[in-house]
This record gives sequence, structure tokens and C-alpha cells, in this order.
Amino acid sequence: MYKVTFKFENSENVEVFAAAGENLLDVAKKANVAIDAPCNGNAACGKCKVKLVGGELDAQKTRHITEEEYAQGWRLSCVSKIIADVEVLVPDIASAYRSRMKVADLGSEEELKIFEKTKADIAEAGIEFKNDLEVVGVTMDPPSLDDTMPDNERLIWAVEAACGVEKVKLTFTVLKKLAQVLRESAFDVQCVIRRSENKVEVMDILPAGEEAKVCGLAIDIGTTTVSALIINMLDGSILAKASSGNGQIRYGADVINRIIEQQKEGGRQKLQDAIVKETINPLIHTMCRSAGLKPGQIYRMCVAGNTTMNHLLLGVDADPVRMEPFIPTFFETDSVYARDLGIHVNEHARIIMAPNIGSYVGGDITAGTLASTIWNKEEMSLFIDLGTNGELVFGNAEFMMSCACSAGPAFEGGDISCGMRATDGAIEACTIDKDTMIPTFTIVGDEGQKPVGLCGSGIIDVISELFRCGIISPKGKFIREGERIRHDKYGMGSYVLEFKENAASVKDIEITEVDIDNFIRAKGAIFSAIRVMLQSLDFDVSMIDHIYVAGGIGSGINMKNAVSIGMFPDVELEKFEYIGNSSLSGAYTILYSAEAEAKVSELARNMTYLELSNEPTYMDEFVACCFIPHTDATLFPSLEMK
Repeated sequence: MYKVTFKFENSENVEVFAAAGENLLDVAKKANVAIDAPCNGNAACGKCKVKLVGGELDAQKTRHITEEEYAQGWRLSCVSKIIADVEVLVPDIASAYRSRMKVADLGSEEELKIFEKTKADIAEAGIEFKNDLEVVGVTMDPPSLDDTMPDNERLIWAVEAACGVEKVKLTFTVLKKLAQVLRESAFDVQCVIRRSENKVEVMDILPAGEEAKVCGLAIDIGTTTVSALIINMLDGSILAKASSGNGQIRYGADVINRIIEQQKEGGRQKLQDAIVKETINPLIHTMCRSAGLKPGQIYRMCVAGNTTMNHLLLGVDADPVRMEPFIPTFFETDSVYARDLGIHVNEHARIIMAPNIGSYVGGDITAGTLASTIWNKEEMSLFIDLGTNGELVFGNAEFMMSCACSAGPAFEGGDISCGMRATDGAIEACTIDKDTMIPTFTIVGDEGQKPVGLCGSGIIDVISELFRCGIISPKGKFIREGERIRHDKYGMGSYVLEFKENAASVKDIEITEVDIDNFIRAKGAIFSAIRVMLQSLDFDVSMIDHIYVAGGIGSGINMKNAVSIGMFPDVELEKFEYIGNSSLSGAYTILYSAEAEAKVSELARNMTYLELSNEPTYMDEFVACCFIPHTDATLFPSLEMK
């Protein structure tokens, strides 16, 4: 056995023992050490780099590490074997999978405006913002030798009288604290209740003079990123907002790799722990500290995630999701409580799962569709959610059809050598001077923030600008030369956005031909899915009245650039609207409104699911889209073709 020491720039070392020949990435997984590995150790992405600072590794040389980097000690952990005691440095960079938990500034976020617009649109559609959580005050006569009624019956009778119901149930949480609270408050208390028909469930009890905080938690569980809100369930105000990388990402950047991982011994528990213990619970505690709340004051949750994420969250076998005939364990469930999953909120909090409608169209899309309100409009609308999978919904108040395509993680920075989430240090917008080929870009974060990498919106801009300036061909190959354009020994070209001396990175920030090719395939998957879905309905792009674009790829994307690279259809730019993280907006709406919860279930049941893998024309359409902007120039008449 050999000692393996994982070193970090901003935290304590982790020391474990490993057998000779063990894979370093596997050792890291067992030790719960987070190393970015989007391809799950297939040596395809080149992101699981560590720096050898002591000892020895049997590490293959790969195309992902230059000779200079190799000489400096950089190794790919997935192709490194343990042969002696070793010390490795795990880089603390923003592209790492957890990417630093971030608590949002509620006062300045553009997304807050999107939430307000969503609420207004939902209200206009006739959905009432009201739920079944309330606070009721009750006063009881204290017990005496002449009145020996037990505390629980005394409270039940008082609540029955105050609420005008025939049946009251006390949760175990209330029962445990009942005697102390009643006597400390002289039997003058307030109760947090859940009302249903002619029944009431008392979820918490507190003294009459204490402020009752009745909160709810909305969570968007993305394959790459998890975002959450804590809201006041009585008035809908947002109390805290935060986001973090999904802890499962070290088991693969896409759902297929994670499903395969959960099939291994103990895998299902590892995946569940990664999302609950490493991601959701820390988010909850971070937000509660920010808002001055106790986790036990969160009495309800709503989760919006894709079908696989929902299965992994519940610890349910997800393998049937990927195996023909692609039948998941559930589309909809109303039987899960916080105590079942070990989530650190009130143990009796009900967890609302936004319903799935197919193996690859999940609750994040039904929640997003609800938020978009295309179901309440006569105009023909297209809803596009850009994430690890690209999901589409097309329709209006009369019908809706949905489908999903495997876009890969490129829109969230995966499969891109310098890609990252839209967090501090991400280049989110870019222009390039056609003559000098010098870029000008906007970076996420405070003034003076140095660039770390590219997020989805930045990648769209960079590729569009490279093509506009004639730096790359329609096939994504470099056709101009200059200081910022390089070629490696294999002839592979790249463009340097920022040299390492001016970047907060261990190397130059550049985009390579491999990156561009990966992104062309991702954008091709989106556009071909749009084409096939419209064709299946005997529609074409001219019949689209409005396009809603969602996803956490940045503060918004440049729609003109997205059209110019052939990702979106060539329609009037006025038809496009970026609606941010619609999954989280929808989860918020479902959490706060009982009518919205019922409505999203109705939408899911009535939406038609199109399985693209069964469509004979899809692959032909996809191949035709793997070009900038497309092999058929007539589909983009407004563009000045090169």
C-alpha cells in the first residue's frame, strides 16, 4: 500500500492509502476528492489534470498535456497509476466541478426581474399565488388538577376551533417540543399548519411573540449546476439565492456516465450522497446563514430536474432510463418527504417533484414550460432550454410537443478545453477586431476580475466572431495566421483569447479546433432537433411567432451570434426572448402556488413527447447542421454567406 496525498491551494490535505496499480482518479473518488472529470475517466476531455509535486506516478503522456506542462509536473489523473508514495496538487480553478458556492446579491440580480415577470405572466394566466401553509395563533387554558387533559389534545382542540376543521394532526417534531413551548409561552402559541380540505397538520409550534418564518425551498438540479431559492411562503418574497456545481459531476459530465456509475457496487448511494450531502445540504446552510434562518423553518420543497437527476436524488435505479424502451421508474410522485432523503430542512417538509414526461424530458422542462406560459398563448412558441441536454417544447394553448437532444455539456463549459460555468472569471461576451484579430471581452465578476475561461454565451460569441472575421472556415478550421493563432505538432489550430500572464489561469486561455468541433456538434444537435420536430408537425420556422431561450449559460446570449453560427433558426431577432433559469422560476412558482402545482401536472400529462432516436431523418439533419452556419445556405437567408 502506498500513501497518496492530495494537496489543495485553499484547504487541508487529504491523505489516503492505495494499492499498487490503482488509478489515481479512482482513488480520488473513493476519498471524496473532487477532480473535474467530465468524461468520467475516459481520457477524452483532458480536464482531470493534477500536478505531481512529490513522489512518483506511472502516467501516460496524452495530447491534452503539452511537453512544457508535462515537464512542470502536470498529469491526467485518469491515466495515472499508483506505483509509490505520491503527492499531487489538485488545482483550485473556477472550472473545477464545485466552482465555489455562490450566494447571489438579491438586490442587483437581473434574474430577479425575470422572476417578477414570470409571476406577472403566471398571474395573468389566472393562476393564484396561494398555498396551504398558514400561521394560526391559539390560546389555551393551562392545565390544572381539575383539568388534566394532555398537551397534545389541548392543542388539537384549540386548533380545531381556530381553523374550523374536524381533524388535526400533530407532527412528531411538534410533539417533541410541545411541553416546553406551551409552558414557556403560558399556553399562548402560534402554529405553522398545512391545511387540506377539512384537515390540518401542525408542522411547528412557537411562542406567540416570536416571529413566525414560514419558508420554502425551490431547487433546480441541473446536470452541471444546482441553483436554489429560499422564499417566504406567506408572501412569495425571495429571502436567499445560491448556486453550486453539482457534486455528481466527478462521476461524469453527462447523465449516461452517471447512470453507468450508479450501477456499480455502492454507486447509487454515492450519487445520492453527492447531490444531497455535498451539494443541496451545503447550499441550504449557506442560504440560511445569509438570510438569518434556521433550516427547520423550511416547511416545503420543490425540485425541478431532468428525469435522471430526479432518480439519482431519490436513490432510485436510473438504468431503465437509458435502456430501450426507455421507461423510468416514475414520471410523477407525491410520496417524498425531507426525512426520506436526509435533506436538512424541516423533516416533515413535503418535496414536490416537478413531473417528468419522458426519459430525457424531465421536471426541469415542465417547470420551465410553466414559467414561459406558452400554454396560455395563441401564438406558436418555441421554448429552448440549453444545458447538458438540449430540450425543446413547441406549441400554444391548443397543443404542445417536446423532445430532447444530446447536446453534451458544451453549453455549460464542458467538452471545451477552457470551458467553465457562468461564474466569476468566465468570459461571457466577446468581439474580435477583424484586422488585428485582438479580442475584447466581458468577464463575470467584480471589476478587475481576470479571465479564467469561457462560459456558454462566451463560446457562442467567440465562434461567431472567429467566423465573421474569416479566422475559421465553415468547418471550424483556422484559415488565418497571426500572433494569437497557433498550431501544435499535430497541426491542430487554436486561438488565444488571453495569455496566461494576464489571466487567472495556469495557462493561456484559448479555444481549439477540437473545442470548436465539439461546439458545432452541440449547436447542430439543437438546430436539427428544431427542424425535425417542426417537420413532424408539418410546420417550418416561418410559423414560429416567439422563441423563449432558457438556461444558465450566462447573463443572456447574443441571439444574433447564435443565429449566425446556425444554432437558432433565422427569424427576426425581435422574436427571441431570454428567460434565464426557467427551471428555477418554474420551481419557485410551483412551490408558492397550489394552483401552479396542479397546472404543471396537467401540462405534463397533456404534452406529446417526440423520441428523436426513432425519427429516420434526424441523423441526416444533424450531419447537415455540423457546419457554420449550415450546409444549406437557404435556411439562413439573412446572413451574408462567406
